[in-house]
Amino acid sequence: MQLKLDIRRTLTARSDRVKCVDLHPTEPWMLVSLYNGKIHVWNHQNQQLIKTFEVCSSPVRAGKFIARKNWIITGSDDYRITVFNYNTLERQHVVDAHMDYIRCLAVHPTLPIVLSGSDDMTIKMWNWDKNWACQKVFDGHSHYVMQIVFNPKDNNTFASASLDKTIKIWQLASSIPNFTLEGHVNGINCLDYTHAGEKPYLISGADDRLVKIWDYQNRSCVQSLDGHTKNISAVAFHPELPIIITGSEDGTVKIWNANTYSLENTLNYGLERAWTICCLKGSNMVGIGFDDGCVMIRLESLCFSMDEGGKIVWIKHSEMQMINLKQLAIEDIKDGERLNLSVKGDTKSCEVFANTLAHNSNGRYVAVCGEGEYIIYTAMALRNKAYGSALEFVWGIEPEDFAIRESATTVKVFQKLTKEKKSFKPELGADGIYGGTLLGVRSANHLTFYAWDTLELVRRIEIQPKGVFWGGNGEMVAITTEESFYVLKYNASVVAEASEEGRAEDGYEDAFEVVGEVAENVKTATWVGDCFIYSNSLNRLNYYVGGEIVTISHLDRPHYILGYIPRDNRIYLCDKELNVLSYSLHLSVLDFETSVMRKDIQNAQQLLPTIPQSYYTKIAHFLEKQGFVSQALSVSTDPDHKFDLALQLSKLDLAVELAREIGSDQKWQQLADCSILSGRLDLAEKCYEATQDFGALLVLSSSSGNLDKVSKLAEVAHRARKFNVAFTAYLLTQQNLKALNILVETNKLPDAAFFARTYLPSEVPRVTQLWKAEQQKTNAKVAQGIADPSEYTNLFPSFEESLRGQKYLEESEKIVPASHYSTRTSNSQRNVFEELSKACTSGSNLEETRENNANDDGERDEQRQSEPQSTELITDEDIELDLENMNLENIDYSNISEEDLLGD
Repeated sequence: MQLKLDIRRTLTARSDRVKCVDLHPTEPWMLVSLYNGKIHVWNHQNQQLIKTFEVCSSPVRAGKFIARKNWIITGSDDYRITVFNYNTLERQHVVDAHMDYIRCLAVHPTLPIVLSGSDDMTIKMWNWDKNWACQKVFDGHSHYVMQIVFNPKDNNTFASASLDKTIKIWQLASSIPNFTLEGHVNGINCLDYTHAGEKPYLISGADDRLVKIWDYQNRSCVQSLDGHTKNISAVAFHPELPIIITGSEDGTVKIWNANTYSLENTLNYGLERAWTICCLKGSNMVGIGFDDGCVMIRLESLCFSMDEGGKIVWIKHSEMQMINLKQLAIEDIKDGERLNLSVKGDTKSCEVFANTLAHNSNGRYVAVCGEGEYIIYTAMALRNKAYGSALEFVWGIEPEDFAIRESATTVKVFQKLTKEKKSFKPELGADGIYGGTLLGVRSANHLTFYAWDTLELVRRIEIQPKGVFWGGNGEMVAITTEESFYVLKYNASVVAEASEEGRAEDGYEDAFEVVGEVAENVKTATWVGDCFIYSNSLNRLNYYVGGEIVTISHLDRPHYILGYIPRDNRIYLCDKELNVLSYSLHLSVLDFETSVMRKDIQNAQQLLPTIPQSYYTKIAHFLEKQGFVSQALSVSTDPDHKFDLALQLSKLDLAVELAREIGSDQKWQQLADCSILSGRLDLAEKCYEATQDFGALLVLSSSSGNLDKVSKLAEVAHRARKFNVAFTAYLLTQQNLKALNILVETNKLPDAAFFARTYLPSEVPRVTQLWKAEQQKTNAKVAQGIADPSEYTNLFPSFEESLRGQKYLEESEKIVPASHYSTRTSNSQRNVFEELSKACTSGSNLEETRENNANDDGERDEQRQSEPQSTELITDEDIELDLENMNLENIDYSNISEEDLLGD
């Protein structure tokens, strides 16, 4: 039975080692006694250090508020008790109290008496009304006295803990102990009395790493708590909550259930060893001292339940309150806003500290379970209807049926609220129970489901569940763990039709069908149809249906689901401060999604008109994930989503209209890609034109061999200053002069010069002059090194021939279709000068010459392909032989000067 505790840290203060903390009964103050000889007073509401007292140069091991005198008293290693006025900060009294270190102090709740315990093994009683006179010495321990605590149920009795391994119970009137409790095997460091209930219990912690709970009337140990790994340094019974708090030198603080003694929580704030714990009656605050500072935490307990009509019952500490959501005007409710609610009727006190609170299926009764008891109230007037002993309570499928976990081995089932139907002992034990369509029993590593009427084993699942949530139809169930949740479908018909012989050791194998698994930590949850609504550890409100997770809202802090009200079409939640808020979740949407999941398409179509238009896009996404893409397209109202769906369905014409409506380049690009895959090149061209993707247009028009489109693209790209595309397009269409002008326009003059030298020799002088002028601005020496063919003809021996070749090509060349590519000689294999020479020699028409040359080239290519290719390597001997056979007599040396040779 897990306690519903919220632990919130309100103060963290780093300091020297803290040996003692105390809380002021009326002010938000925490007194901190430090090892460095100082005491601090912190305001734990605003986290401010408000007072500091210099006590001595030795450690201060004990410090207490005496609020009725406005005092702080301390006990320290200088053997003294010091009294300060915390208003004036004045040191009012100093008492030479002991012969050794003072370990602890205890203030009587009503009398002017203070008890002190010391390493001198004595306890002394001081009366401040008599000028701090020592009225009695309690002698009996044989080692250091570590802690003294007054009995809250009998103020004339106190207990002391000592390193002599004993606890002694004393009366103020006698210096001899009443009796001694023994059981620890090492020295005892701390102890505390229980504050609530009738149990005469005392708790102690020792160096044997054990926490022991004692019945001081029977003088026996009733329980030992084992969990810490080092010495126990502090223990406390919380005065308001049924918990035990323990601190240890292992650096952890553990919270235990005071009824079941199970470990509820472990806190570790990284402040090294824990030394002291202080709780205050009437408060939920707890102060803790460590080696490296102190921490203040707030413990909150909250149970709540809401029926389907909107009646909320919650218990905070021991107060029961009721609220009815019917008082709200639905049209005024906004998602995520706090609702203005008023408590209905008077607050009722709950007889037990509640761990669970739950309405039954028809909302007529509400059950509370805690402190080993259960109470059933009427939901309207909160009158007691039934009660009994139980560690846990769950409702059955019938309104007045329920089950209780009586012990770790026994579960009982009741009918008609009071009639016990059957008691049974689960085979693997009972660590927890869950209500719903089937009775669930949790054991160490299993969850076992039983039929309510016969208690027959239905199915045993190997899992460590944290929660079990059944849907209202009794078919769907979600089992949550610490890391994930599983959605199962219960096949009741399979179980009903199966015979006893067909049941295996773990029940009926086909009783459940796994629907899905989701890696999320569920905090609270409810079902609406086949939709599982839950809040998770990331403070998100989600719902799961058909393998899809939909986020309803991101919450700013932890919230707990109260339930779903169909008439409002809203899900309601509350936080730890009992603030209620809600979110719209239309029932028709959930019903529609449920019908789709059940493949009931006809019912889903009937539900669609009842759904508000604002939900259509959400429904479309759901349909798409379920594979109903065409239906999703007809439902969606979001242009972006409709565009994606149209592409999936290859409805490209519809996609064009949507792309125009959206006006996004990305959409046009997506449509173009799909158009190419579908063979719609005309549509792809329109898409690229819409986005001005000139590169794609160039690829598309050139690969299709469309000269006009490439020429047009060149002009458009040039105007749009897309120079790379324009240059390539001009070059492809043999508009070399325009291509050259682009290089000049973009100031790529070196590139322009070499381009002109290759394709337009007549333009070389103009470009070189521009290049020289540009270089003159930055580096005159480099500019002088640029040669112009019109000035240095000796450096360009074939320049004149190049000019004739350019003219020849301009007159003879024609742009041919791409289909002629296989029969054309590539430019890299052509010799323009040879073609020109043949044309001049024969005197024939240039065009005929060009065609003849092309044919000759084709024949040469064929001949070249038919001839076997030599694979022999050329050697140095071959090169030397070629040099010997060269005729050097006809070489003209007239244009080569001595300076040129030296320069070379």
